[in-house]
Amino acid sequence: MSLIDEPTSNTPEFSVSEISGAVKRVLEGEFGRVRVRGEVGRVVVARTGHMYFDLKDDRAVIASVSWKGQVARMAVRPEEGMEVIATGRLTTFAPQSKYQLQVESIEPAGAGALMAMLEKRKAALAAEGLFAPDRKQRLPALPRVIGVITSPQGAVIRDILHRLQDRFGVHVLIWPVAVQGQACAAQVARAIAGFNALPEGGAIPRPDLLIVARGGGSIEDLWGFNEEIVVRAAAASKIPLISAVGHETDTTLIDFAADQRAPTPTAAAEIAVPVQADLMGHLTGLEARLIRAGGQIVTQRRQRLADLSRALPRAEALLAPAIQRLDQWGERFPGSLRALITAKRGELHSTSAGLRATTIRFQIDKSRERVADRATRATRAVAARLENENRRLAALERLRQSMGYPATLKRGYAVIRDEAGHVLTEASQAANARLLEIEFADTRLAALPQKTAKGGKPAPSAPDQGTLF
Repeated sequence: MSLIDEPTSNTPEFSVSEISGAVKRVLEGEFGRVRVRGEVGRVVVARTGHMYFDLKDDRAVIASVSWKGQVARMAVRPEEGMEVIATGRLTTFAPQSKYQLQVESIEPAGAGALMAMLEKRKAALAAEGLFAPDRKQRLPALPRVIGVITSPQGAVIRDILHRLQDRFGVHVLIWPVAVQGQACAAQVARAIAGFNALPEGGAIPRPDLLIVARGGGSIEDLWGFNEEIVVRAAAASKIPLISAVGHETDTTLIDFAADQRAPTPTAAAEIAVPVQADLMGHLTGLEARLIRAGGQIVTQRRQRLADLSRALPRAEALLAPAIQRLDQWGERFPGSLRALITAKRGELHSTSAGLRATTIRFQIDKSRERVADRATRATRAVAARLENENRRLAALERLRQSMGYPATLKRGYAVIRDEAGHVLTEASQAANARLLEIEFADTRLAALPQKTAKGGKPAPSAPDQGTLF
């Protein structure tokens, strides 16, 4: 054996997975199911629905996890800073080399923890203005339709229906919900929003008033009505809402967001509608008071009229001057009418004198003379205008003859065109044309262009082949 060779060890070798599995078996075997009390640290809910949070005290922290199904069954969800008792089992998470507590259920560590969390949530929602008095709506005096959100089983709904029937018969719509447990908050919030979403005049009548009701219970039983989604749904309701959750000593956050709180569900029914007999009695009293007041007003007005009539003069004295004037006008009317007829007859005679045949014929002759004179003057004006226009046209024609290109050709100029008939104005154009046409004043001649050879000398002319012209 070489001196540099290390002695082999008898310690067995383990893989990483074997060590991790052994630690997991020891941890789960030693502790199994445990209950751990501590303060909740950060809380993270993944998109999958699993919840991750920390349990800690003043010296240590345990990572905890609750799967989606376990989270759905929790009556109270952990919040940061809340002291709880978590029940579950210890296990390991091999990919990160750590141990964690798989929590199956959580309960607050006493009523004090729940109350502390409740006060914290109440302060946060109040800071948003959800409990402000100016946001609350007035309840309708006599609702036609009432929507009740509660459990369809139990004494609460029966008490509400019996009390409504005894006091004033109204149409009642019941939206069944769970009134405790994990599903309570979501169902109550959906019921409030659902009633508000009903259209006016639809197949299902829209309630004029809502009642959210539940019987008494512990703070854990009533916890669903402390959830934020329920409070926000109650505050956002456009329909006035009465909260009747628990007994007189029970208080939940929905009581602060509702438009009015009733100490019991039965009291909510009493607040919602009046007693029909009391209402009828009140209406009868108002009717009697109205009749008495009307009679008193008529009597007072009659007495006042009698008092005023004594200060008025007699009707004969008031009408005597008018009657006298009428008699005078009646006597004067026939003579005035005859005088008017005579005057109008004279006007008619004077007017008809102008309508005699001779007068009309004279006027026609004068009109005919005026028309003939105007026609003569118009004929003369038109003839003078035509003569002026003819002279102007002749001058323009002379100008056209002198300025036109035929006259220019007579002065010794010529027009050169190519074989397509285009006028050529430059020598380069003429050099490139195959055949030229030269127009003189009296005729047109055809010519061949003279090509220019390199160096500027004229190219030798092609043999004469005659012309087509």
